[in-house]
Amino acid sequence: MTHQYELMVILNPEIDERQVAPNLDKFLKVITNDGGSIENVDVWGKRRLAYEIQKKNEGIYAVVSFTASSDATRELDRQLKLSEMIMRTKVLRAEEAIAMIASEKQRADEKAARKAARPAKPAVKQDA
Repeated sequence: MTHQYELMVILNPEIDERQVAPNLDKFLKVITNDGGSIENVDVWGKRRLAYEIQKKNEGIYAVVSFTASSDATRELDRQLKLSEMIMRTKVLRAEEAIAMIASEKQRADEKAARKAARPAKPAVKQDA
């Protein structure tokens, strides 16, 4: 049985950005060889990391949407984690990714609503 997945990869920033897609394609052969399909490879480029990974402050982000069996997806994740050029990976089923994005948006909306509901602080009068 195949499912929709989304893979986020953070690659070593020292790699030439033009080499990101060809390097990812080598790994993605695991999916296509198993009968899966790659829908989209979106290279976001170099971004600042929220925290240091492997003594680096930047990484090259890429997001891949694909359809595959869970076995092929596990093998893809295993191979990515073994590669020295890959700093982090995260594979999510598409339904999980959509749910996660929706819950983050809801949390942000609730926070904005709470902030808007707070009474404004009264202006402080200055005595001259």
